[in-house]
Amino acid sequence: MNASPPRILSIAGSDSSGGAGIQADIKTITMLGGYAMTAVTAITAQNTLGVQGVAGIAPDMVLQQIASCVEDIGVDAVKIGMLADEAVIRHVAGAMVLLRRPLVLDPVMIATSGAVLVGADAVAALRARLFPLATVITPNLPELEHLAGRALPSHAAMVEAAQELAQASGAAVLAKGGHAGGETITDVLVVPGEPPLAFTHGRIDTRHTHGTGCTLSSAIATLLGRGETLPEAVRRAREFVFAAIAAAPGYGAGSGPLGHQAVREAG
Repeated sequence: MNASPPRILSIAGSDSSGGAGIQADIKTITMLGGYAMTAVTAITAQNTLGVQGVAGIAPDMVLQQIASCVEDIGVDAVKIGMLADEAVIRHVAGAMVLLRRPLVLDPVMIATSGAVLVGADAVAALRARLFPLATVITPNLPELEHLAGRALPSHAAMVEAAQELAQASGAAVLAKGGHAGGETITDVLVVPGEPPLAFTHGRIDTRHTHGTGCTLSSAIATLLGRGETLPEAVRRAREFVFAAIAAAPGYGAGSGPLGHQAVREAG
């Protein structure tokens, strides 16, 4: 385990309302004892009701942000979130090849409304350039369906698709089952060559779940940066997310933000 705070670089979009993206990552990394750095890939105008506007950051500027962090502070683990186009993906992948640190990739592809956020070129670039570099990929069910090219109507189908993605990419896959419905949520960690590992938790009845995917992925990255094994990092990160959901302050008229600041480190 690292004696000093792990240096975690979040490469993701900014959420003006503070509930998701870079802002959720900073809160999560800080609450879990890490040192948060950022490379902003897009600026959004959004709140609990939706996204009102998006402005992308030039790929060269994204790369410069990454280099500034790496060359001075150093990096122990990376979380990658929203990458909207092929050019940004290409630049980020080039930096990750050289960095060679634990990498948690949250493939932000599907909006809460069900709309596809990235084009076919960007999805192809993710598959070819970033998936093989990831330590773990963390798709939710709609994203996994999009990647698999088919509906996944059962838990068994979700596991099968996660295994296919793990085999194709060489990365571990954490398939998140929160969109499946039911009173419990089951996520499945698939590591190539190993039996699937299921994590189950009772569903919390709340609308305040904005930023759960960002929070989970940045928590896993922080714990990997501290030297945790992947299964242990996933377990502790899930505990942190559920505690943050339970502590949600109730802000906003839609899907509200989590209560990151109210959570002490998950044990």
